Amino acid sequence: MRLNRRGLLPDRLKEPFRGRFIRCHHGSHFELKLQLSIDRHTLLVVVDIQKDFCPGGAVPVQEGDKVIPIINEYVQRFVEAGAPIVLTRDWHPPDHSSFKAQGGSWPPHCIQNSDGAKFHPHLLIPPGAEIVSKADKKDEAYSFFKGTDLAERLRQRGIKRLLVGGLATDYCVKETVLDGLRLGFEVYQLEDASQGVNVNPVDSELAVREMVAKGARRITLGDLQPPEESSSQPGKK
Repeated sequence: MRLNRRGLLPDRLKEPFRGRFIRCHHGSHFELKLQLSIDRHTLLVVVDIQKDFCPGGAVPVQEGDKVIPIINEYVQRFVEAGAPIVLTRDWHPPDHSSFKAQGGSWPPHCIQNSDGAKFHPHLLIPPGAEIVSKADKKDEAYSFFKGTDLAERLRQRGIKRLLVGGLATDYCVKETVLDGLRLGFEVYQLEDASQGVNVNPVDSELAVREMVAKGARRITLGDLQPPEESSSQPGKK
């Protein structure tokens, strides 16, 4: 990101965040690069990396499995930092309202205890990671906050910021990000670890615009502080 002509940060970057900026030279100018630290107040939310949403599944996201190695890198970073991790999953009853037979938009998918509802076998699921099931009743719930007291429970645990990635950018990732912002969390969308289903070709692009407009920041793995630096931040326990 560039400084403006007066050498000041753009207004949208003046909000507090936990991390640092580093100077990166690019020819005749320099940019400030965000490096975010991971601590016990930071939650990684891995959204719906399930077999039915990957190639060969009931509602496949094109190249959805390509995000898994990057997701695993984030998971490993959080494990090394001793920071919390949540894995969400669609967990539908057979007569879920989103299914076409019930008047919804989607074919049956992620039915409770089915093979398609399982996490992708290459997804890293560390000991201690919390699994949150959503849309486990008849009503739809793209966000893992919907219909739960999860926001209050996260606040009680001291969680202040969310890093959100997975499947799909234009549905469950977007709604989780927007709900997180609405509920007062600092939210970062994982640009390199999210993929959209794109029922319409521009759906993911529009979703990203909406998330950013509402206050989300987009980051990649390279925007995280190295583990040894992140773990040495003041207040890290």
